[in-house]
Amino acid sequence: MTRRLFTACLGTETNSFSPIPTGLGLFGRTMLVRDGQFGATPNLFALPLQLWRERAAARGWTVLEGLAAFAAPAGDTTRAAYESLRDEILAGLRAAMPVDAVLLNLHGAMIADGYPDAEGDLLAAVRAVVGPAVPILAELDLHCHLTRLKVDSADALVIFKEYPHIDVRERAAEVFTLLERMFDSGLKPVMALHDCRMLGFYPTTREPMLGIVQEMHRLEREPGIVSVSLAHGFPWGDTPEVGTRVLVVTDNDAPLAARTARALGDRIWAVRDQMVPPLLGIDQAIDHVLGAAPHEKPFVLADTADNAGIGACGDSTFLLARLIERGVGGVALSPLWDPGATALAHDAGVGARLAMRIGGKLGIASGAPLDLSVRVMGLAKDARQPFGGSMAPLGDLAWLRVGVGSGAGHEHPDDHEAIDIVVNESRIQSFHPECFRQAGIDPSRYRALVVKSTQHFHAGFAPIAREILYLTAPGTGSMNFASLPHTRVTQPLWPKVENPHPG
Repeated sequence: MTRRLFTACLGTETNSFSPIPTGLGLFGRTMLVRDGQFGATPNLFALPLQLWRERAAARGWTVLEGLAAFAAPAGDTTRAAYESLRDEILAGLRAAMPVDAVLLNLHGAMIADGYPDAEGDLLAAVRAVVGPAVPILAELDLHCHLTRLKVDSADALVIFKEYPHIDVRERAAEVFTLLERMFDSGLKPVMALHDCRMLGFYPTTREPMLGIVQEMHRLEREPGIVSVSLAHGFPWGDTPEVGTRVLVVTDNDAPLAARTARALGDRIWAVRDQMVPPLLGIDQAIDHVLGAAPHEKPFVLADTADNAGIGACGDSTFLLARLIERGVGGVALSPLWDPGATALAHDAGVGARLAMRIGGKLGIASGAPLDLSVRVMGLAKDARQPFGGSMAPLGDLAWLRVGVGSGAGHEHPDDHEAIDIVVNESRIQSFHPECFRQAGIDPSRYRALVVKSTQHFHAGFAPIAREILYLTAPGTGSMNFASLPHTRVTQPLWPKVENPHPG
């Protein structure tokens, strides 16, 4: 039987404490695609749409593709931007009617002016267009706000299981398989939601999350259970339903869904103190590096609080300034967002020596700009780095070298007497060693590498790292969850309170 499917994408990850507004321009610079024209190197959030197109074609089904819009993480989305994108998706859906199903790829942590749950608002609006009988299924990022409105508006939701996000296409395939089962065998999805009442950071590359992800897969093999998801939540979103939640989908068995969600939630609560990896202060991390014996692999230092991937500015100088003050050579950092410095370096050319002001541009969380004497070591145009099966744009890059310690003031300091800084024009986190290599840097030659990322770097950097150190430093991505300045949260959450559960 021929089916008509409507697909679309909308999302961003809103950091309510970021000074960078999210307007239409940011969507345009990230992903704003109509008619499925994703190009040769699609955004990560285009991958589900492409897979659904392929799977539908194999069944002989028609896919009607609506707007695909995604913005790099930043501050609140403007009302005008959200409403215009939502309304374009809805207009496309109305024009496509009648449809047999709607498949949406959403992030789930988008907050817009007047819309604390923007993607929930979109799902509700889609339901109003298609009515109660048409299946609506969606894929969500695991950092979504898993709200009641989202759950009530959809037939089934499927969330990434892995952090870093290496399973985007797998979860998209799961969504499509659920739809096939609804059409082919009469599957009736029922969802249950359990609120863990937690804020946190849960990398799935280490225990206890490794075991929890395995348990989710095991549960999905149990009779009657269709899908199990954990929404980590996005702690830096100031919205009423922020926090960690479990979602279980069963085949028309609400009690089984509720029991399973509660049991998994209880397991997560029991290991809450073990979730966050050890966090080191800046000087602690530097001391650790300096105290270590020489090794063929570099340390990787994650500047978690200045991760553009969670809406931070990506231009903070706190760690870089301390490395310079302490004269720590043999260190490379990539990328530091500074379009102005990047453009000046490209104008000057490789080999040029420049007096340059670097970083610290966006506000108090960025630290102070650094006035440095640098040498331009390498340049690249339109650089990219791998991320989750896609290629993420770094834009133009410039490799700048500053002498430190015994190399300070030297015309040509050696690697061990220098700090190498990659500045770039596109605000983006460090995903992969290519963010160094694209500028001409061999990351294996250094004592330590500094990445501005929280966890997505792990998949690319773990194979080349001696040890990964997670740093806590000032920034809009602070990992001190207890002190985040939420004003809209309506319920107690751990670790803000010791026991947020009633009774």
